[in-house]
Amino acid sequence: MSRWMLAGLAAIAIAGQANAQSPVERGGYLVNGILTCGNCHTPKGERGVELTAQMHAGGVIEWDTPTFKVKGSNITPDRDTGIGTWTDPQIKAAIQNGVRPNGTPLAPIMPFAFYKVFTPGDLDAVVAYLKSVPAARNQTQLPVYKAAMHVDAVPNADKPMSEADLRDPVKRGFYLVTIGHCMECHTPMVRGVRQLDTAYGKGGFRFTGPFGESFSRNITSHREKGIGAWTDDEIKRAITQGVRKDGSPLKPPMGYAWYARMTDADLGAIVAYLRTVPPLE
Repeated sequence: MSRWMLAGLAAIAIAGQANAQSPVERGGYLVNGILTCGNCHTPKGERGVELTAQMHAGGVIEWDTPTFKVKGSNITPDRDTGIGTWTDPQIKAAIQNGVRPNGTPLAPIMPFAFYKVFTPGDLDAVVAYLKSVPAARNQTQLPVYKAAMHVDAVPNADKPMSEADLRDPVKRGFYLVTIGHCMECHTPMVRGVRQLDTAYGKGGFRFTGPFGESFSRNITSHREKGIGAWTDDEIKRAITQGVRKDGSPLKPPMGYAWYARMTDADLGAIVAYLRTVPPLE
């Protein structure tokens, strides 16, 4: 049996598994896995370890840009400091359109443009899970908006995908990479605009913070500059353990521990998709 036939069977199996899960279970798998929501929305203690008693109650990292200054907000069901009074449609509007219930915008550090591909079932599942987590009272820093904010248009991600799409390994991989907003970090930015049309996956986005300065890696299929010469297992190891092909460690802030919670079938789909990303130097 060929590798692609095995991948196809695995994708069908995992799609069936997803359908067998309750909405809260499916939402928890997504929120605490590929979406890495807690990476931005959970307080952290020493050495960046999440404070699990306040999971999703608001982050500590501040993004101060020429157009906005924000921290991750409280997305627990607390009625005073979280989203406990928000309706399901209001939560979905924030996730996919970047709009709060009062009509004010969310800063595009929240990758709502990438979330337009959510299948209706997965979006419902994410909302169900967020409403199920323990409410934690934590008043987070109010956002400051300094100027008009640019929102990137994500190629081929302007509308919801279907459950039928997810049965194809490559399409499923594209879906996971997109809701995981991988290309938000792995694509360079020029004058505040992410170069998704011309440098998709090329890397070179600059990070600063407690871990020092670093730049995102090229994850296109280029054999020298990207991951085209890496084996499937080497790519999976980089995603889930933060280890390069040569065994050296990758730097944060990539959420390796979150991705390690993904099923092997989903990781395999991501690899299958990344192999189709055009090579760029």
